[in-house]
Amino acid sequence: MKMHTDDLLHRALRLDFLTAEEGVFLFENAATAELMYVGNALRQHHVPGNVVTWIIDRNSNTTNVCIANCKFCNFFRRPGHEESYITSIEEYKQKIEETFAYGGEQLLLQGGHHPDLGLDFYTNLFRQLKELYPNLKLHALGPPEIAHITKLAKSTHYEVLKALKESGLDSLPGAGAEILDDRVRRLISAGKCGAQEWLDVMRAAHQLHLTTSGTMMFGHIETNLERMQHLVKLREVQSEKPADAKGFLAFIPWPFQDEDTILKKLKRARNTVTGDEYVRMIAMSRIMLPNVVNIQASWLTVGKPVAQLCLHAGANDFGSIMIEENVVSAAGAKFRFTADGIQQAIRDAGFTPQLRNQQYEPRELPKVMKQQELDRTAMMVD
Repeated sequence: MKMHTDDLLHRALRLDFLTAEEGVFLFENAATAELMYVGNALRQHHVPGNVVTWIIDRNSNTTNVCIANCKFCNFFRRPGHEESYITSIEEYKQKIEETFAYGGEQLLLQGGHHPDLGLDFYTNLFRQLKELYPNLKLHALGPPEIAHITKLAKSTHYEVLKALKESGLDSLPGAGAEILDDRVRRLISAGKCGAQEWLDVMRAAHQLHLTTSGTMMFGHIETNLERMQHLVKLREVQSEKPADAKGFLAFIPWPFQDEDTILKKLKRARNTVTGDEYVRMIAMSRIMLPNVVNIQASWLTVGKPVAQLCLHAGANDFGSIMIEENVVSAAGAKFRFTADGIQQAIRDAGFTPQLRNQQYEPRELPKVMKQQELDRTAMMVD
């Protein structure tokens, strides 16, 4: 049966689950304006109105020691390296108190696959942090780290996540998804868990009613079909979650950052993703994921103008101001936002900014930011 873009776009508007092959056909044949129109219409279905959300958090690292040896990562150090570290409680205290001072309430806590840091290390760490800061939200680790800890503990994903949740884990990021295809993973991240295990960790998290996010790092060696199959796999896991679980709260795609990476040095991959291609992928994310409510534009990797355009193509979230971020920045992401800057970027794109928490619930602006808003309004009136 011959495919037509109009038919597929109309089916997408009905929230049909398009196949990976149908997704490829749309991505390769539909006009950008058509994809943006449908992406925006689906955004309005899921998140009606003119509000675009954002968050204040801090992306901190437990350790830079890692044995996964991903070919796109400049952040990791091998065990015993002179630049290797494990973050101390005193360092966490400084980082958390700075985050609270900025108005944040969450630590996005991730690290490498350290061969000596197992389940006890993380449960003890989480308990210590929650005892010191009961209001702190821990958005921590990710499926590859859970898979690594599970192997060290000789346990199951469910039991490891249960122990981490009981010790203070609030939500699980979608780190390490890259492309959920083992052909790709063998070439760029062979030391990490395979696609099936990544998905199985998320299934276990959803069984425990831990909220999670889905991600995709694209624009390296994957095919368009592998991109769409990635989205279909996420959609399937979301369909399997318990009825009273939220599952994937959001999906965040970003282009591969190639600066000084092994992939680029070996001439195996370069980031050739254009602004237009990124906008099209945001729209396709909406189209292929009709059971995921929030889509985030990655301003950190594509910059303000492209991310603003994404708000008209299906994205309803602008992510974090990222008080600290090391992994993606080490591969060339240079964009930055302050709290004022991210709100103004949202306004300039024609939307109303709304601070949120990790559960995508609205938060009031911290007092210092409220005063800045009042001062700005007064200046405009004058």
